Amino acid sequence: MSNSLSDKADDAKRQISNEEATISKEEEVLSTQGVPDVANLAQANMRGLRAPEIIARLTPEQRVELENRLRRKIDWRLLPMVIIMYILNYIDRNNIAAAKLAGLPEDLNLDPNSSEFQTAVSILFVGYLLMQIPSNLFLNKIGKPAIYLPACMMVWGVISTATASVKNFGGLIAVRFFLGFVEAAYFPGCLYYLSCWYTRKELGLRTAMLYSGSLISGAFSGLISAGITQNMSGVRGFGAWQWLFIIEGVITIGVSFGAFFVLPNFPRTTSWLTEEEKALAVWRLEEDIGEDDWIDSEHQSLWTGARLAFADMKTWVLLLLVLGIISSASVTNFFPAVVKTLGYNNINTLLLTCPPYVLTVITTFVNAWHADRTGERYWHIMGSLIVAMAAFILAAATTGIAPRYVAMMLMVPGVYSGFVVALAWISNTLPRPPAKRAAALAFINAVSNASSIYASYMYEDRMAPRYIIAMSVNCGTIFLAMVAATTLRFMLIRLNKKLDQGIYVEGAINALPGAAAQHGFRFKV
Repeated sequence: MSNSLSDKADDAKRQISNEEATISKEEEVLSTQGVPDVANLAQANMRGLRAPEIIARLTPEQRVELENRLRRKIDWRLLPMVIIMYILNYIDRNNIAAAKLAGLPEDLNLDPNSSEFQTAVSILFVGYLLMQIPSNLFLNKIGKPAIYLPACMMVWGVISTATASVKNFGGLIAVRFFLGFVEAAYFPGCLYYLSCWYTRKELGLRTAMLYSGSLISGAFSGLISAGITQNMSGVRGFGAWQWLFIIEGVITIGVSFGAFFVLPNFPRTTSWLTEEEKALAVWRLEEDIGEDDWIDSEHQSLWTGARLAFADMKTWVLLLLVLGIISSASVTNFFPAVVKTLGYNNINTLLLTCPPYVLTVITTFVNAWHADRTGERYWHIMGSLIVAMAAFILAAATTGIAPRYVAMMLMVPGVYSGFVVALAWISNTLPRPPAKRAAALAFINAVSNASSIYASYMYEDRMAPRYIIAMSVNCGTIFLAMVAATTLRFMLIRLNKKLDQGIYVEGAINALPGAAAQHGFRFKV
């Protein structure tokens, strides 16, 4: 009996020793291959997670090779297309600002002494707000983003093109409302889409890549608008603003056809991945969080996901953070009008809107890349917001051309460099279950964009050139974002300390995925 127990103990020790040796070898191989999540596999084993047989039988070298191949395949199939789609999404949403300089108010007989144009801009966000949560929950339920997102794109392309046919203020209001209603599916849907493929340490940079679509659109829409305004006014009896909507809308419809054949679905529903690649795509996310992600449509309860998101205190703090940033970013909806206060003609004004967006693309990529590399979130947001606040103060304090353009060069990078990191922080903080993550992303994005409804009335022509009210409100909302980010940081640090002590707090303030807490999940701060 004694010998039997001794033999079993020796066997157990040998098994533990072999597992430790395997983990050590895995860490060595992963380290030499330069994989970002160096200890993920080893940590997963230590936390009690077990890879599926098809992955477990791979050697560490084969695992690294397969993961690199999978990541490249998804990067090339997913990222370029969603970026192009978002460029067009943003252009179709905001080209009304350029249309204002191309004769839209005059042709539609909008009253220059009223707020009709501002109402036409803001009404889009009413439709945008209403549709986001239902859309994301529906996307999560069906699990077919490669069909759903391009279909929505095709519809909004048709609506955008139809804007060229409106004859009065009422028609403009109707078209803008439905444009926002359909476009609402795209951005929160894409944020959720990315979180279904990438680990937490990969998500920040990919989110920045996605959001670069809006920034690139800001850079190039000015060039496109300048060319159309200068060369196509009166062609075939259409005004320059009408050609703006026609050309950009038709391009959107064309791209949507291609997207059907390029985009992947979710890891378990993408047909062109091998069985090994599907298994690894699923396992990577479970390994990262400690709990499985999207399984099938039967596991995705629409209302349970929404209820869990609303019950979690972190959702509301994240809402204040993103609301503050988006509110201050409303300046970009009227950026051509703000740049126009420098005193240049319409063509030069549109050209001068480009450099701030080019700088923004660079700073958002660098900030997001460094945030992913370090795993830090808070200071990457705070540093950017401090720059944005300084830029808004400078813009309100002076009428000099040079300092005002410096302020314009800094306000857009300052706002968006922090924003992309904040977007990744949502998925990092509310990772499971996927229905909850989908609802939280949509809810936060929808409510935060509601600020664009009132922001339209802070940029009326009579408030130029300093737009003191707008710049002051922007500083206030930046401060709100700073307070929310600081609050969230303290909350997450406290929760991580409790998790380190083995204290798994139940309820909304913690709201961890059930299995993840037991498998070593920690919040990123």
